[in-house]
Amino acid sequence: MKLKLLIVAMLLAAMGPAREAPPPTVRPQPASPEEVATSAPEPARPELRILSAPDAEPADFLWTARPVVVFADTPNDPAFREQMRVLEGRNEALIERDVVVITDSDPQADSAWRRQLHPRGFSLVIIDKDGQVKQRRPLPWDVREISRAIDKLPLRRQEIGRAGLLP
Repeated sequence: MKLKLLIVAMLLAAMGPAREAPPPTVRPQPASPEEVATSAPEPARPELRILSAPDAEPADFLWTARPVVVFADTPNDPAFREQMRVLEGRNEALIERDVVVITDSDPQADSAWRRQLHPRGFSLVIIDKDGQVKQRRPLPWDVREISRAIDKLPLRRQEIGRAGLLP
C-alpha cells in the first residue's frame, strides 16, 4: 500500500503546480487587408548596385564591397547582354555577398578598370574586398556560379565564420 501511495505522490509531483501558471494570452484578431496595407509599409528590398566604369574607381570598394566587373567591346555584345540579364534577374545572393557590379562596354573610354585589368573582348572579373583579382571568366556565369566562387574566398569564409554560420 505504501508503494502505491509513493507512486501517486511522485506522479502528482511530476505534474507540477496546477494554478501557478500564467493565464493564456489573448491574441488580437487579424487586421483586415485594408488595415494591413495602410498601417505597415513593406520594408524596401536592397537592390544590387550596378555602376558604369567611369563612375567608380577600384579604390572606392577596397574592404567594403566585392566588385564583379563585366567587360565587353560593345554594349551589344551577346555575352555582355546575357551576363547583365542574369545579374539583374536573381540578385539576392549577390547582395548578401556585398557584390557591386561594374560594367565597362566602351574600350575607348580607357577607364581605370581597363587599365588595371587589361580585358580582351567579353570578360567577367571577380575581385575580392582586398582588391585582388580572384576569378577571370571569358564566358557569362550565372548567379549561382558567381556566389559559389565568392563563397570559396578566404575573406568570405571569415565573414561566414564571424556571422556564426559555420560550426
